[in-house]
Amino acid sequence: MIINRSLHTVCLTLALLGLAPAAVAQPGVEEEVIVSSPRVDTTLDRVAGAISVVSEDEIQLGQQQLTLDESLARVPGVFMQNRHNFSQALRISIRGFGSRSPFGIRGIKLIIDGVPATLPDGQGNVDEIDLGSAQRIEVIRGPAASLYGSAAAGVISVYTEDGLDDPFAQARVSGGRYGYEQLQLKTGGQAGQLNYLGSFSLLDNDGYRDNAYVERRVLNGKLRYDINDSSDLTATVNLLDVPKMGDPGALNAGELATNRHAANPGSLTFDGSEGREQERIGFVYRNELGANHEFTLRNYYSWLDFENKLAFTGGVANSNGGQVEFDRSFAGIGGQYTYTGELRGRSNRLIVGMDVDRQNDDRRRYENLAGGIQGLLTFDQTEKVSSVGVFAQNEFALSEAVELIVGARYDQIDFDISDRFLLNNSGDDSGSSDFSEASHRLGLLWTASEQANFYANYSTAFETPTTTEFANPDGGGFNPNLTSQTVESVEIGVKGRLTTETPLRYDFAAFHIIVDDELVPFEVDGFTGRTFFQNAGESTREGFEAALSAQLLPTLNLSFAYSYIDAKFDRFETATDSFAGSEIPGVPEDQIYFELNYRHARGWYGVLDALYVSDFYAENANLVRTDSYTVSNLRLGYDGRVGDFDVSPFIGIFNLLDEEYNSNVRINAGFGRYYEPAPDRSAYAGVTLRYAFR
Repeated sequence: MIINRSLHTVCLTLALLGLAPAAVAQPGVEEEVIVSSPRVDTTLDRVAGAISVVSEDEIQLGQQQLTLDESLARVPGVFMQNRHNFSQALRISIRGFGSRSPFGIRGIKLIIDGVPATLPDGQGNVDEIDLGSAQRIEVIRGPAASLYGSAAAGVISVYTEDGLDDPFAQARVSGGRYGYEQLQLKTGGQAGQLNYLGSFSLLDNDGYRDNAYVERRVLNGKLRYDINDSSDLTATVNLLDVPKMGDPGALNAGELATNRHAANPGSLTFDGSEGREQERIGFVYRNELGANHEFTLRNYYSWLDFENKLAFTGGVANSNGGQVEFDRSFAGIGGQYTYTGELRGRSNRLIVGMDVDRQNDDRRRYENLAGGIQGLLTFDQTEKVSSVGVFAQNEFALSEAVELIVGARYDQIDFDISDRFLLNNSGDDSGSSDFSEASHRLGLLWTASEQANFYANYSTAFETPTTTEFANPDGGGFNPNLTSQTVESVEIGVKGRLTTETPLRYDFAAFHIIVDDELVPFEVDGFTGRTFFQNAGESTREGFEAALSAQLLPTLNLSFAYSYIDAKFDRFETATDSFAGSEIPGVPEDQIYFELNYRHARGWYGVLDALYVSDFYAENANLVRTDSYTVSNLRLGYDGRVGDFDVSPFIGIFNLLDEEYNSNVRINAGFGRYYEPAPDRSAYAGVTLRYAFR
């Protein structure tokens, strides 16, 4: 099998690394990286699993700061689509999980400053993330359900930067082709025991395609009050306002060949668009109770008003109105206790905690008449989701070099759908589903040397359907036949730092994952533009990931990432079709990322990057295959000082080689409308001004 060849190659590489003479560490060459997403602060190389960190410079000196994909492209195992259709939101998959989503993010737990941004039903969205104030992003690649619940793919944690000791004010303006304009204002500092950071960003963009415009405003703030040397309270606030953003829709092959700028005709006829307003506030309290104990408590509240016009009319008969509106409230509380000490004379760390989350959606659908005029009410229901999870993990040192990790979590997730319309064929489409899920993890970490940390993991995970995925294709209403998909994963890897004359960090991981009752999307006649879901047998994902970063010269850094995955349906039977043996659509077999970052001592810098994505299938039958593509980008700039101001002008070129490719492929789309083309070559420029109050 392919996995045998892949594992042979990886294991040989790991063996060579482990047997190679240990490099002599040079203190001060590179600071140790500390990560927090494994629920406790841990050195990156001592995490027994695949985890990547994107630094502040890599985020804020990226491309245009449009979406998260600019930062995560360098993370192996992560595939992103839909960057240029803001109404559908960025779609992220890790090791093939999340590729099924018609919009937004599934199977990945999103955490922002310690507060969940993923709903109890598993839906996530990155619109609220302000990249201009992000300090770092951590990505756990692989199942993390034993710590986070419904997280079959992994975890993405975003952390807002702290204010500096010297208060500052900063403005960043940029603009470019296709009506791109962006403004960011930021300030922060330290006032006694209070650390503060505030950021406001405004994006206007007409878009490469017709009806692809967006206007987005984000206000992001963080306050941390140091109560004493051992405790602090952090409060975060995030406000998102998107008055309206157009949805150009997807094209079929003929339309794509005729005019890549064109929108789906239905999107123009029915004013395909979306608008949202969201407010989120969160609190995280941390207290170190002596030398061995730490307690963390979090609490958060979020509200969302959402409206969406889809590219069809819909009707009362099947509850399929083309206009969607809902009001959402989302809140939760959680606590965690950590004990760090000894057990039988060996180092031991115990983590126990609990998460309680609630979601309440008041959802309505209306006919969408020509021109986007609202017609008759076709659907009216309340969707409530509650989740309670308890977890524990213990990390025990079997010896000075070997650590055993054992973890478990139990989750209870309840869906309650109340139909208030009561005018369809059944008279009442209410329904409910309850999921009781246990997740486990068993891991080993072997620190063979200061430069090589080997690990192995066995873990289980699950992923429930979301509220929208419970839609019933048989006449509308609630689909009681869906169940959660379950996951078993085996992973081995090695990572470390070689700090010789050429500092180098490396990360290799190989995995084998089995998924049962996989949730897959499909479209049916009579529901144009709507996606439904079914459980479809069993699938296997196996592959490996590699990441390298090296300082080639004092002024030149190299980053490289490679991902390989073989993702197939082992069993997939429907009433009319059998797709056993087919590749899972939306999952490219190979990805390669390459970046050169040059920084001169006098302030000049340049960043050249390229991303290769192999071809992949667009539907379950594997009859439609997309083309592979390579997208490269260039950014040049200067960090200097004029008077009392730090001044940083920059210019950039997106899609440097003018590659024709699709920024999104809609999986199993009806009428062959799979393709959303990406922009051609485009330039942008801007400047950052910063003043420090010393």
